[in-house]
Amino acid sequence: MHDPTYILVAVLISASITWLLRALPFAMLAPLRDSRPLAVLGDRMPVGIMVILAAYTLRDTEPSSFASIGPVVVALAVTIGLHLWRGSMTLSIFSGTALYVLMASMIAA
Repeated sequence: MHDPTYILVAVLISASITWLLRALPFAMLAPLRDSRPLAVLGDRMPVGIMVILAAYTLRDTEPSSFASIGPVVVALAVTIGLHLWRGSMTLSIFSGTALYVLMASMIAA
């Protein structure tokens, strides 16, 4: 059986190290908050991430098979159309995903 003081010291040291490791990135980024390159990256990254995710999603799509390409094309068109019409990323992503899952399930069944 360990001494309660030993356990308390171990917990305090562990908590201190965890807190320091979580605070370190914020402390390192503080001087860069007014940086122009970081502002450009923050402005462009969401679009870049969406393009990477779309390419990753479409990588296994077989272009010669309607069962493979049909749900993807329709869901992508609905997602883009809803986003251009309503401007809501949440609505367009959830609607496109739900439509894709529904169509893929119906075609697979």
